[in-house]
Formats: sequence, C-alpha cells, structure tokens
Amino acid sequence: MTLVLLEKADGVATITLNRPEAMNALSHALRGAFFEACQDIAEDDDIRAVIVTGAGERAFTAGLDLKELGSSGLGPATDQKPFSNPCKALENLEIPVIGAINGVAVTGGFELALACDVRIASTNARFADTHARVGIIPGWGLSQKLSRYIGLSRACEMSFTGQFLDADTACSWGLVNHVYAPEELMPAAQALAADMATIDPGFMKTYKKLIRDGYDRNFKDALALEKEVTDSYNSHVSAEEVEQRRLAVIERGRNLKG
Repeated sequence: MTLVLLEKADGVATITLNRPEAMNALSHALRGAFFEACQDIAEDDDIRAVIVTGAGERAFTAGLDLKELGSSGLGPATDQKPFSNPCKALENLEIPVIGAINGVAVTGGFELALACDVRIASTNARFADTHARVGIIPGWGLSQKLSRYIGLSRACEMSFTGQFLDADTACSWGLVNHVYAPEELMPAAQALAADMATIDPGFMKTYKKLIRDGYDRNFKDALALEKEVTDSYNSHVSAEEVEQRRLAVIERGRNLKG
C-alpha cells in the first residue's frame, strides 16, 4: 500500500496519509514518504496551495506509531529533521497549507494539525493532547503553539487532562475555522485552496513568511519586521497595478453578492 498519496490539480496539491487500518499512524516509513511528498510540492512551481488530510473518516492521524516506538525508542518524538518530523516538513513549505481534519487528531497528529496554516474540520473530528496520558513531553511544537492558538487556560485544560475536544467546540475556540459534514469537507478544502491559488505566488510566499515570522516575535518587533518587509516589497509595486487589482477585487465582490 502507498503510505502517502499525492494528487495535483489546478495548482493545488493534496497529501493524504494512507494508513486507515492503523488510524493513519505516523510510522517511520510514512514520515519519510510525507517528506518526499512535501519536497515534490516545494519543487513544483505550479503548486500554489496544499491540503493535508487522512484516509477514511476515523482519523486525520493518531500520531506516532507507538508500537514502532516501543522497539526503536522515543527519538522521533523530539526529532527536528524534516525527513522524520512531518511538522517541520510542512513548515518548510512556502505556500499555504490547509489541514482538512476528518477524524481524530491525537498527540503527534494534533501537532501535525497545528503545523497547518489553516484548519477546517468535519463533524467527525476530535482533538486531544494525550502526551500527559502516555508520559511523553511533546517535541513537535504543541506545548508552545496550542496556548497561542486557543489561550493559556484552554490549552492547559486540554494538556493536563488529555480529554477530547469535539469539532464544534474546536471551532468556537478558534482551533479550526469551519466545520462541515464529512462529505462536504474535501470539497470545502478544495474550494478554499483554489481561492488561495489565485493569489500571485511571489506575493503569497512573502506574505506567509511575514505572518509566520512575525507571530514568533513580540508585538513591537513584529511591527518592525512588517515595516521592513513592506518597504522592500511595496517599493516595486506601481500605483497602476494596485488600482487594477483593487477594481478586480470590487468586481469579484459584486459577483459574489449577486
């Protein structure tokens, strides 16, 4: 069985974790295949947005394959190399990444969901930080990202209990942007990715990097970074180009309203 499926169409790549019988657990072989898929996308200038999902409806991914860890040791739980850390592989992509969460996203699977730029979910989705339950400190970013995304108190509740969070609550907490019926999830993800793919790719890469880099800084330093990037990028943009694009945006809004 192919552990990771990669499909490309109309500027959008879809990565599917394909171990449904094992709840798409992140085995060593699957992590390697995931890295190769990300590398393929990074080298393809025609791809402008990425969707990541899991095969079946039971799981986005249940995280690292614990049976495999039992024989190989816990090194992968803190590994920072993109070949074996799928979060790093995703974070190295310069284009938008949409997580289409179609089932449970647990522990390392939760960390992979957090590595996506945008998350949407089906009503089947469930999120849980079970690190405390299994006795492993997270090493792929969850301990720092989760509190920044949903607030310190809510993150502590999830991490200190290991309780599952349903899709609607995840949406109300800001962990996911939208919740869909299972059969509507992938069409919604594809529509969102297609919309992102219409943005100028050079602009998108610069803007994503600015947002991501600024998020890692304090507010004052982030504003200084914005000023630096803005001065450099906007100096090459003409007023005529901006006006043409502004008119196109207004026309698009009129069409959507109609």
